[in-house]
Amino acid sequence: MSHAVIKVVDLWKYYDEEGHGGNAALRGTSLEVRRGEVLAIFGKSGSGKSTLLNLIAGLDRPTRGLIEIEGKNLETLGEAGRTELRRTRLGFVFQFFNLIPTLTALENVHLSLELAGISNLQIAGEALAGVSLHGKERRYPHELSGGEQQRVAIARALVKDPALVLADEPTGNLDTMTGNQILKILTSRCRQTGMTLVMVTHTSLACHYADRILTMVDGIITDKLNSEEI
Repeated sequence: MSHAVIKVVDLWKYYDEEGHGGNAALRGTSLEVRRGEVLAIFGKSGSGKSTLLNLIAGLDRPTRGLIEIEGKNLETLGEAGRTELRRTRLGFVFQFFNLIPTLTALENVHLSLELAGISNLQIAGEALAGVSLHGKERRYPHELSGGEQQRVAIARALVKDPALVLADEPTGNLDTMTGNQILKILTSRCRQTGMTLVMVTHTSLACHYADRILTMVDGIITDKLNSEEI
């Protein structure tokens, strides 16, 4: 059994349907992420980071190339298999929180559990307490600060005990101090439980919390870093 939670081989993604001639978001990207690793993928906006994350999540399909999550080939899983994988094995944290505005903090977290086939409000409450939101379970997203909303989003991602957490610009909508608090919570919770975390970011903030940093330029991943950037 491979220790790689994510295996990506020669991944290409073109913007046009035919897969030739048009602009390529990814150009032969390859990547392996080990179990329990905290990885930051650093690059400018438009470098292909979010495209890569969407492909790893099975939300979009590559023009060509291989993606395996926990040894499972996303292409051969089919649509139903990819949906099941997302609901049970993957957690997501987004730049704009993506909380459901008509649900309380507790209900937002519990919905993630329900989609994974578990109904347990106590587990949802414990997940909120784990991100220092005890006492705010009944608050709606608009009654919470940006940092609190992102903590709800972290609790929602981690509550189902996923193998892999994908974070797309998790501090992009927060000030630096709040961003640091969020990254500390997210990375420490993942390390405590052995979850694999992949963060994509265009700021250096997340890089300081990672075990490994890769850069992405024009759809290609490299481990070359400019010291001025970090």
